[in-house]
Amino acid sequence: MQILACNSWSQQLQGNRIFSFQKRFFLGRRLCSHDHKNGVVLSSSQRDRGNCIEDLGQVIRESVNPFTTRRTLLTSLIMYLCYYPSRYLSAQALGDPSVTIEQVTPPVFPSGALFPTEERIVQLFEKNTYAVVNIFDVTLRPQLNITGVVEIPEGNGSGVVWDEQGHIVTNYHVIGNALSRNPSQGHVVARVNILASEGVQKNFEGTLVGADRAKDLAVLKVEASEDLLKPIKVGQSSSLKVGQQCLAIGNPFGFDHTLTVGVVSGLNRDIFSKTGVTISGGIQTDAAINPGNSGGPLLDSKGNLVGINTAIFTQTGTSAGVGFAIPSSTVLKIVPQLIQNGKVFRAGLNVDIAPDLVANQLNVRNGALILQVPGNSLAAKAGLQPTARGFAGNIILGDIIVAVDGKPVKSKAELSKALDEYNVGEKVILKIQRGNEDLELPIILEEKNS
Repeated sequence: MQILACNSWSQQLQGNRIFSFQKRFFLGRRLCSHDHKNGVVLSSSQRDRGNCIEDLGQVIRESVNPFTTRRTLLTSLIMYLCYYPSRYLSAQALGDPSVTIEQVTPPVFPSGALFPTEERIVQLFEKNTYAVVNIFDVTLRPQLNITGVVEIPEGNGSGVVWDEQGHIVTNYHVIGNALSRNPSQGHVVARVNILASEGVQKNFEGTLVGADRAKDLAVLKVEASEDLLKPIKVGQSSSLKVGQQCLAIGNPFGFDHTLTVGVVSGLNRDIFSKTGVTISGGIQTDAAINPGNSGGPLLDSKGNLVGINTAIFTQTGTSAGVGFAIPSSTVLKIVPQLIQNGKVFRAGLNVDIAPDLVANQLNVRNGALILQVPGNSLAAKAGLQPTARGFAGNIILGDIIVAVDGKPVKSKAELSKALDEYNVGEKVILKIQRGNEDLELPIILEEKNS
């Protein structure tokens, strides 16, 4: 910090003899005029002020000595600031009064018509933005000294209007805090902001319809008028191609209805969801997805929903150009069940499959090894054999499932992924290895145990 010794302060010092410093204790290294034995006289000329600029740190260092009191130093600084404000505290407006505002204002040119690609993106956003909602997770907590409970927002995300009945689709983890308290159907778990045509957001209570942790999806319901509910149009994620354009709309960091544009960067990715599960068949995109985008739509170039944005791969917590969305094929399979039943019925074999580590220890490198088969299951009736011990205590391997309807299965995870494509009651053909034999067994899938 630079300080300037001022004329008025020096005269005050000399005239009123408030302080008397010896030369070696003078606040500064350079005198503007001359010194006396018992005091200092500074320059009274305005043109000498520029020669009296001193460093405040140096001033204080040279002023501190065993005979200088703290009161003296503090008072001197206060006096200086009062009589000559710092150049950082004062400013002078510079201008040229000879010019007019019109002379210094540049011409403004009309922007003209948008390019066709820009116009298409604008239209897609305006068409679909009303189908995107802002969701705030709330948790009911008792408040001390007050009867009842108080709603406390704990997070925010996005969602899409599914139908005109008020069903809202979002991610499980967006309302995860409320779901962790095991609310029943019909309980308020979120606040939902819906954008009206006049640009005003209207707030509604979001009651729980159903949630599926395994696919990171949840359905809420709001009691809103039909004129506010603009359902999203659902497209086919199975027809996506890497490189085609896609758009994401959401509420990143609370900035509602934000549009980002990118391309489909990859397909059939495994998504490691915030719910702690792995979701197969994910869509990878470089459209910027940030916290708050979760639950919002990923649209194709025609404005159809092809995915629900759910996760990003990042080391900073913000978009790194690697975002993931749950494909609409999965959404179409899960959401109707949640609306109808409040939960998802999954098809399975209901047999105990060996974890990969156990299978490797038993020298099973390819396929899903069956450990146990319940006696009353459809799998037992179909003839599947479990792993057992022989009379000599040796392990006799059970059936190893290597394919489902001709689709190869290399591990337990791939078996679950393959069966996930089917519904309860459907028949599949299992290709199994039993000892040195290759067999094909038809089996009817039953509801998978939780």
